[in-house]
Amino acid sequence: MRIGVYVDGFNLYYGARGVCGRGTAGWRWLAIRSLAQTIAAARLNWQPTTIDRVVYCTARISKADNASGYKDQGTYIKALTESGNTDLIEFGNYVSRVKTAPLAIEDSKGRPVLVLSQWPVMVKNSADQNVNNARFIVSHARREEKGSDVNVASHLLIDIFSNSIDGAIVISNDSDLAFPVSQARKRIPVGVVNPSSNVLAAKLAGTAGEGVGRHFWRQLVKADFTGHQLPDPVGTNVRPVGW
Repeated sequence: MRIGVYVDGFNLYYGARGVCGRGTAGWRWLAIRSLAQTIAAARLNWQPTTIDRVVYCTARISKADNASGYKDQGTYIKALTESGNTDLIEFGNYVSRVKTAPLAIEDSKGRPVLVLSQWPVMVKNSADQNVNNARFIVSHARREEKGSDVNVASHLLIDIFSNSIDGAIVISNDSDLAFPVSQARKRIPVGVVNPSSNVLAAKLAGTAGEGVGRHFWRQLVKADFTGHQLPDPVGTNVRPVGW
């Protein structure tokens, strides 16, 4: 059974950071093919399996905003390629913009609650009168990755329709992938791997028997990350300090 693995790089990174800890070493130098092999080997109704194709979709972060991070990311991307842990790296775009938004805090469920003017911070109009319940609008730097979800979906469906794979593992918890994943399940077995500690995105859920069947869902834990690390070094690519 030829397995294609499709990875949303930023979703994987931030999920792993949440699981393992931002300031913790030992998880960033991830060996993706090795991780996928372990996941596939655990699926008894998929055997025998071969990880035939690993597609890693990411974007280069801004060198101007984060020079050290840019360098470390470049080292990791080279290590993935030279170690054979990816067959294709597909790049999207990393966009930096200034956005405006109402000032808010989180409620107990993480939902935004607008901050309104009230004492001890009050807004006054030109007549020196209090303006109760006024909204505070702030401008902020917005840095985001664009295109990885589209690239994951595109390569998944292209490989299915070109008969290049017999099963797929999608590593992402992005609900934007719901439609292409649902279409994939009609044609091949699909495993959806949630790399974060958050609950599975509802739109990515389903049943093991829908479509062609033999689908599965899995959530990664800290041992999945720390237990699948690249050798150090990979050629001339040395694991960055703190990784």
